[in-house]
Amino acid sequence: MKINMRIVDVKADQGKAYLELIKNREDAVQEEVNAVVKGILDDVKANGDDAVVRYTNQFDSPAVTKENLKVTRDEIDAAYEKVEEDFLDALKEAADNIRFFHEKQKRNSWMVTKEQGVILGQSVRALETVGIYVPGGTAAYPSSVLMNALPAKVAGVENIVMVTPPMKNGEINPNILVAADIAGVDTIFKAGGAQSVGALAYGTESIPKVDKIVGPGNIYVAIAKKLVYGNVDIDMIAGPSEILVIADEFANPAFIAADLMSQAEHDRLASSILITYDRNLADKVVTELNTQIKTLDRKDIIVDSLENFGAILLADSLKEAIDLSNKIAPEHLELCVRDPFRYLGDVKNAGSVFLGEYAPEPLGDYMAGPNHVLPTSGTAKFFSALSVDNFIKKSSFIHYSEEALLGIGKKIVKLAETEGLDAHANSIKVRMR
Repeated sequence: MKINMRIVDVKADQGKAYLELIKNREDAVQEEVNAVVKGILDDVKANGDDAVVRYTNQFDSPAVTKENLKVTRDEIDAAYEKVEEDFLDALKEAADNIRFFHEKQKRNSWMVTKEQGVILGQSVRALETVGIYVPGGTAAYPSSVLMNALPAKVAGVENIVMVTPPMKNGEINPNILVAADIAGVDTIFKAGGAQSVGALAYGTESIPKVDKIVGPGNIYVAIAKKLVYGNVDIDMIAGPSEILVIADEFANPAFIAADLMSQAEHDRLASSILITYDRNLADKVVTELNTQIKTLDRKDIIVDSLENFGAILLADSLKEAIDLSNKIAPEHLELCVRDPFRYLGDVKNAGSVFLGEYAPEPLGDYMAGPNHVLPTSGTAKFFSALSVDNFIKKSSFIHYSEEALLGIGKKIVKLAETEGLDAHANSIKVRMR
């Protein structure tokens, strides 16, 4: 099996065409999925648990019923007996690191007093109920449980509800269950796909309506989150995974090839990009790709992803490489260059930045602590990684004494009357008489 990864000049027509390709790679698929997802959501809204169970039986497991939809404590306890001890140790250490990082993000309420009895402030409160979507079944991601649940827990969310697809036998993957228990998830349901997003958004007889839905999923889940937004809040609309590596002539081609494939194995639509000004390095990376692919399990997905949506882009300089990266706004950005901290300030748009050759992207996926739920498809220009901020709401408060209000009253009246809102002006006038 050989990987024919394109190597193109950034400024050439081929390079421009490639950038357009990755920007629009989901458009056709989304149009097809939209109608299907809307039908599922409408069904769940109208029929509750019956619809959720019906779709779960159709897509995931015939063993799920309304009676066993909710995971019991006994099922969670049994899961601990099925997982490996070294996995449990790694999971607990990852949880500690994620908790430590997100503790630094906590915000406090504040209040200030001004002259004449003016008090202003802002109260910060956690959301009451949050829904977490976690991919499950055979492709289970316990790391996603930690990354979504722990920031919510740190923020102080009272009730964390998790939905995840069951395996064919109707059980939840035990790795997922122990991760949820370690992260402090309160309730778990055996449901995935668009139907579970609908259940969280509208509420059913068993699954509570939540204030916000977070967590990655396939395109059906992403479209479902998009369609229920407004009824509930969501974190972001995630697209296929992305990595962009910027490398100079000193970078290790074996490391770069390994990192490009680490993202390519996620999804055939995943995008893996190397930008360098060194053609010799580009050729070595292609050689490494074809050497390392032989030992990897998900060969077909990796090859399809790299050949269809991957590329090595040749720039004139490191500056041009960083400028192009800022335009692409990748989910993951690796700076495989000498003295990467020198260039960190030049990075304007990226979900997460990995500095140096010994900070590969999987370090961030699992263990370092920063969140791996990141903006994709160029949305790093205006979205941030999932954080404690996603699970709080802020309310301002105001107190004015009589003296303070009367001192500013005429100016408020003037502004209100200028806008033609005389009832607003009257609210102040009655206090000034």
